[in-house]
Amino acid sequence: MANFIWYELLTDDVATAQAFYSAVIGWQVGDSGIPDLDYRIVATAEGEAIGGLMQRPADAPGYPAWFGYLPVVDVDESLGTIVEDGGTVLKPAWTVPGVGRMALVADPLGAPFYVMAHEAERPSRAFAEYGSGAVVGHVVWNERIASDPDRALAFFARHFGWTHRGGMPMGELGEYRFLADGPVVLGAMMGCPPDGTPGWYFYVAVEDIDAAAGRVTDHGGTIEYGPVEIPGVGHALAARDPQGARFGLVGPRP
Repeated sequence: MANFIWYELLTDDVATAQAFYSAVIGWQVGDSGIPDLDYRIVATAEGEAIGGLMQRPADAPGYPAWFGYLPVVDVDESLGTIVEDGGTVLKPAWTVPGVGRMALVADPLGAPFYVMAHEAERPSRAFAEYGSGAVVGHVVWNERIASDPDRALAFFARHFGWTHRGGMPMGELGEYRFLADGPVVLGAMMGCPPDGTPGWYFYVAVEDIDAAAGRVTDHGGTIEYGPVEIPGVGHALAARDPQGARFGLVGPRP
């Protein structure tokens, strides 16, 4: 299985980001205890850790963003195969004692993600398939917007075993392709609209999509679209937090 095991926000204002997501989603945020590093752990209201928040380095290129971590057996070996397949190493591998080894890479189309090998086997519920039980506060959908969906899908199929499992037509953007990791549908891949931004969107489950949409704008965020109905699922919206990081929400409309 090669599903996302952790999510991480690199932001320009950690305190504001913590206050925003705590208010909008209901996450609990606490210190990680890592010496000499302000790394904050994000957990659901039930206390299940799903990710982290940290300050974006002042000299880092780009902008505030959420990143996903994918599991590998050997980080250094994975870096070699990713580069051979057109990917890029954005930050060389490093080890966090007691946690594991990781590296920041980009797929051949430039979208960044982390690869990570835990020191010990650790089950993760950072991602929880929508409809699989208590999912509020968990990421339930991983969406890759790509300039070349065929190439992106082939890359993740080769390196992580993902498969294309059905989809739905989206006109000029082609098919909205559902991605599966074994029996689990983890998200989708789609073409990039003319005014869109390629990359990853991570959608978090909430109890009431309209109430959550109100909290987004009340606390300084911006809704890009939605809430829109997703047949058989509920409603979804895409937004940006006060620092501009993209994220999404999924939930029912009571």
